[in-house]
Amino acid sequence: MQARRKPAPQKQATRATKRISKQPAKRTAKQALKKAITIEKKRVTLHINKEDYELFIYPHRTLGEVLRDELHLTGTKQSCNEGACGTCTVLLDGAPVRSCLLLAVDVEGKEITTIEGLADNGKLHPIQEAFVEHYAIQCGFCTPGMILTAKALLDKNPHPTEEEIRNAISGNICRCTGYSKIVEAIKAASERGR
Repeated sequence: MQARRKPAPQKQATRATKRISKQPAKRTAKQALKKAITIEKKRVTLHINKEDYELFIYPHRTLGEVLRDELHLTGTKQSCNEGACGTCTVLLDGAPVRSCLLLAVDVEGKEITTIEGLADNGKLHPIQEAFVEHYAIQCGFCTPGMILTAKALLDKNPHPTEEEIRNAISGNICRCTGYSKIVEAIKAASERGR
C-alpha cells in the first residue's frame, strides 16, 4: 500500500488565498446593491440667447444635451461627443466652446449663444447671410458651429487674414465643402463690417 502524499505547502496557501479572496468580493457586491446610488436633479438657471431658463436637470447632463433635449434648440448639433468635430460649438461669454464637453450645471451665470440667438427679429445675422450668398452651406450639419466660431473670430478681429480665418475654424470639421467657400463667406462678412 502506497502512502498518499500531502500537497506541498505552497499549493495549500494558494488554495486558501483563493477561498479568502472570493468572499470579500461577494460581500462588496451585496453591500453595493444595498446602497444604490440615486442621482437627484438640480435646479439651474441658464442664460441662453438673452433669455433665462430655469431647469431641473441631472448634474451629469452636458450643455449640448440640455440645449437639444430640454430646450429644443436643435441648431446645436451633436456628433462625436468628444470635442473633436466642432458641430456642437456654442458661444460662452463670447468664446466658442464645445457644448458636448461642458456640464450644463457648470455654465450657470454665463452668457450662452446658440445659432438660434444670432438672427434678429427674423433677419439673419450678416455672417449667416454671407454663408448663404457664398454657398458655404451644403449639408448644413457643421454650419451652426462654423458660423458661431466665425462670429467669435470677427468680434475679436474684425479684419482677419485668410490664414487667421483658417486657423480659427480649424477645429470645426466639414465633410462637404472643402472649406474654401466657408473662408470666402467669413472674409466677405469681415469686409462688409459684419
